[in-house]
Amino acid sequence: MSKIIPAPDALIGKRMDVALAKMLGISRAKAGELIDSQQVRLLDRPMVKSKSLHTGDLIELDLEHPSQPPEPIADDMAVVYEDEDIVVVDKPVGVAAHASVGWTGPTVLGSLLNRGVHITSYGAAGRQGIVSRLDVGTSGLMLVCKSELAYKEMRRQFSEHEVVKTYHALVQGNLNEDKATIEAPIGRAKVSDFRFTVTPSGKAAITHWDVLERFGVATLAIINLETGRTHQIRVHFSSIGHPLVGDHMYGANPRLAEELELDRQWLHAMRLEFRHPRTHLWTRVDSTYPRDLQHALDMVRMRPDSR
Repeated sequence: MSKIIPAPDALIGKRMDVALAKMLGISRAKAGELIDSQQVRLLDRPMVKSKSLHTGDLIELDLEHPSQPPEPIADDMAVVYEDEDIVVVDKPVGVAAHASVGWTGPTVLGSLLNRGVHITSYGAAGRQGIVSRLDVGTSGLMLVCKSELAYKEMRRQFSEHEVVKTYHALVQGNLNEDKATIEAPIGRAKVSDFRFTVTPSGKAAITHWDVLERFGVATLAIINLETGRTHQIRVHFSSIGHPLVGDHMYGANPRLAEELELDRQWLHAMRLEFRHPRTHLWTRVDSTYPRDLQHALDMVRMRPDSR
């Protein structure tokens, strides 16, 4: 569809390609290509990129916009709880919470909308209804709000740490204690925009853990978070010398992950407990291990050095 706009006063007298580049926010070379291909024209006279723009010129734009491929959909994402206010999904690995710059894979939000699930409009654009999220490489339970009431109340519960979030993680090595708390601030690592680290300048972060099963080479732990910092579990366990199995970003042994046929960090969001935003009844939702994590766990149990 063509669009006609008058020549902007501020660009009168400028070369056609220079004026067009400023109007569209593109390079001068790209502007010249659009003029040469006649995707941009003047109504009453020929448009030549080396000529000047005149007062009263009418510019006709007929730009071709490449069609965007549809977002991939996570067809295997199970809904484990749903009512008029909230929906809790069991997010598979490889699915992002919402769309972001550079991400071309499926998202929780996009997949729910594709299924016709109504999501509240509350929240940032492209992140509506989302009050907490999981990393792309972490699987498990994630809550999304369908109503405005739920969004306001669940956002408050998450921000005030009233929601009980329980994870299971397989960490390298044999943890020295049966239960403990890691309390260490987390901030961005200077060496990378994508990594986080324990740093005095970071935000407070508290992780509680209990041992579920010991294998010598690795330990299965149950984890509860008081705070919800990005990569918190991964960073905290790496900081005490026990990175999550398969978590190469934070120092995991690639050979062990290869032996267990695991290609991501062994971490799963197993349980969510919260007060329902409308009824205020204490609500609990549970998950089970996905196939790849269960397989790795079975493999480590069968190792000859497993205790």
